[in-house]
Amino acid sequence: MQISDDYSPLELTAEQLRRDVELTLDYLGHHLTTLDQQPAWDLADSSNSDISPRETIPVSGQPLKEVLDELFKERMNPSYNPSCGGYLAYVPGGGLPHAAIADLISGIVNKFITVWQVSPGFANMEADVVQWFAGLVGYSEESGGYLTTGGSLANWSAIVTARRVLLPANFLNGVIYTTAQAHHSVTKSAILAGFPEANIRVVDTEELSLSTNHLQQLISNDLSEGMRPFMVVANAGTTNTGAIDPLINISKICKQHEMWMHTDAAYGGFFMMTERGREALRGLELSDSITLDPHKALFLPYGTGCLLVKDITHLQKAHKVSAKYLPPFQENPQHVDFCGISPELSRDFRGLRIWLPFKLFGAPTFASYLDEKLDLCQHAYQQISELRNIEILAAPKLSTFAFRYNPAHKDLDEAELNELNQRFLTELNASKRFLLSSTYLNDAFTIRVCVLCFRTHAKHVRLCVDEVSRVVSQFNNA
Repeated sequence: MQISDDYSPLELTAEQLRRDVELTLDYLGHHLTTLDQQPAWDLADSSNSDISPRETIPVSGQPLKEVLDELFKERMNPSYNPSCGGYLAYVPGGGLPHAAIADLISGIVNKFITVWQVSPGFANMEADVVQWFAGLVGYSEESGGYLTTGGSLANWSAIVTARRVLLPANFLNGVIYTTAQAHHSVTKSAILAGFPEANIRVVDTEELSLSTNHLQQLISNDLSEGMRPFMVVANAGTTNTGAIDPLINISKICKQHEMWMHTDAAYGGFFMMTERGREALRGLELSDSITLDPHKALFLPYGTGCLLVKDITHLQKAHKVSAKYLPPFQENPQHVDFCGISPELSRDFRGLRIWLPFKLFGAPTFASYLDEKLDLCQHAYQQISELRNIEILAAPKLSTFAFRYNPAHKDLDEAELNELNQRFLTELNASKRFLLSSTYLNDAFTIRVCVLCFRTHAKHVRLCVDEVSRVVSQFNNA
């Protein structure tokens, strides 16, 4: 064992830190200034020859420049590029640079924030962020929540919380209701929460939104079979199309049967910052719990999610476990011990990557960006829907819509249409200047446009619309 007063390669001086950060910023600066020239996507070839190989643990160090060269020149691609303006696929996360500055601060000061007493100033910042979100969705001061890694963990925690609040220790007759349009994490979360997959009911949809008539019918059937209907997972902006379930009517049904209403608003929730979003999402505040994803509609880095509950004591009932090595939990409701309302004890300080951008730019700036995305989506929808042989399968409720190419005169069956649209999408994305994604609505292969990256502006949408028009003409003339 080496013992020395001078041996400290991991302890940087302020000057060494400045030098390393400035070198890193040179690479990041080039990345940012060339984003519009970078491809929106770049996948590995069939031989995988362009992918950096796996490696064993390093036994000697390298200069930072060599490591950054490998990272940016050899590891960056092939990959999707969700930070660029042409990324119109899936539901993108933008990666605000100021959030990265917050993470740099958080990583270096390295404060422990899930126990209030250990770092009250930082714990209060994260509690403030959660209350900002609660206010945005229309919750009262009795509400609360915590920041997660994303919507999947939030959905899981919501199901566990509802189970702990409403069901006995033997909960295996509890039934959860959702639709086929729900995010796959709902089914996964229910299974991880201990429920048999057979206890998950798939409710029919009408125009891709939950059918309350079918929900009532399923609940009645389960009650007659001695089951315990206890939870509905509604959608406020589905991944597939941005569809929104009838939240007010679902809430009435849940109250009638003493059920928990959880709303997955991972994609759609932050549109509550806009007038159009508040109108589309009426009834969101009636939910017992809500999933939000700041790494979607607040443009933050991946790994930033949120669970809100109408009654904070429900999170405490589900998650609070004491230990002798922990300080006593706080009695003051303004002093939040996040380890007592969430699954995690040790974790990163997620709140700073939200708090810092909001302090710098203010909430209205984020709202204006979201309004821009709504406008851009409507523009793309109007232009594309007017093209010959384009069939709209889902009009925009927020900033997503879905379509396919359907030449009616060719009288194609569903399988032939699906194959045709797969080729259509391949041709659309061939330039790599933008990326659209696909999904299936029922059995129909469907092309999606999702406008959400904060770097997506009119020029990017025009490029997409022009390319759709070109490919439509090409297929029409084939």
